[in-house]
Amino acid sequence: MFYEPGKTDHGLPNDPFKACVIPRPIGWISSLSPTGHANLAPYSQFNNLTFDPPYVMFSSNQTPSSSQKDTVKNVEATGVFCWNLATYELREYVNATAEQVASDVDEFEHAAIEKQDANLNSVFVKGKGKVPVPMVKRSPIKFECTHFTTLRLPGNPPMGTADVVIGRVIGVHIDEAVLTDGRIDVKKTVPIARCGYFEYAKITEIFEMRIPGENKAWLTGLEGSTKGNREMQKQIVGGDGEDAGGGVEAKN
Repeated sequence: MFYEPGKTDHGLPNDPFKACVIPRPIGWISSLSPTGHANLAPYSQFNNLTFDPPYVMFSSNQTPSSSQKDTVKNVEATGVFCWNLATYELREYVNATAEQVASDVDEFEHAAIEKQDANLNSVFVKGKGKVPVPMVKRSPIKFECTHFTTLRLPGNPPMGTADVVIGRVIGVHIDEAVLTDGRIDVKKTVPIARCGYFEYAKITEIFEMRIPGENKAWLTGLEGSTKGNREMQKQIVGGDGEDAGGGVEAKN
């Protein structure tokens, strides 16, 4: 079969597009409004972008009334947000925080999820001073992020614009209980992923593949090793600011 999205009918009982790009990690994003209202919501268009420095992104469709979601409003107004790993154990909480509620409703309280204060991210709230951005305490992995930019993609009514929010990761929380031999163990975290339609998957099995050859740059990139990337830079640029071949001084 072949169809042109929005132009020709696919002929299926349900639209297949989102079911084609799977599994998708879930951006369980927590934020704080300038007035101190906590927000927590899952976004199925989420991923990391690069690793040195690390960036993540999530995409949020606007509401049918062409207004931004509370998460995007908060992030753009305060410049900070957090990401919380959505796990199988926490799946019902993830689903509960997807409910559309008023902007002054605290989704943590609404879904009965215990909070944990961010170490770095805070918002200045009038009358309260600096208030830490809340995170999901029971989530085993959490990122603290600063807002880098928002891309706005045009869409068709009534959904309208999609806000693609990009953030830089400035802090990483990892529960040591999910580590095995110094690595994050997917059998311990059991993350959930978004599939098509109303379907999800839980990740419990992994397999390993390595690109053939001895190119350390490729292996460093696949691992996402900041240390490895910096070591390669030292090999390219000498300690005196010149490259290994005595070339011009490296500039930042």
